[in-house]
Amino acid sequence: MFRHIVLFRVRDDVADPDVSAAIASLHTLGDEPGVVAWTVEPSLDTRKGRVIVEDATFADAAAFKAWRGGEAHRRVAARLAGIADWWVGDFETA
Repeated sequence: MFRHIVLFRVRDDVADPDVSAAIASLHTLGDEPGVVAWTVEPSLDTRKGRVIVEDATFADAAAFKAWRGGEAHRRVAARLAGIADWWVGDFETA
């Protein structure tokens, strides 16, 4: 299995409807081939601002690589680049 965890820190000047639209677009990425589990939720902890949590599991590193290179991912990543900065954690599990 391959894990992909992203924390999107939404910029302070972004309106709530834009955050909701970004979350909706992130949800669509869980329907792609190779995705085993997919969760996207706003963080309950807002002490450091608004954070969107993406927690994904892929069948393997090859499935992740194919997903990351796909058009859907590029489109959603471009949308998120306009409203947030992010940190990524990728790792393989047994």
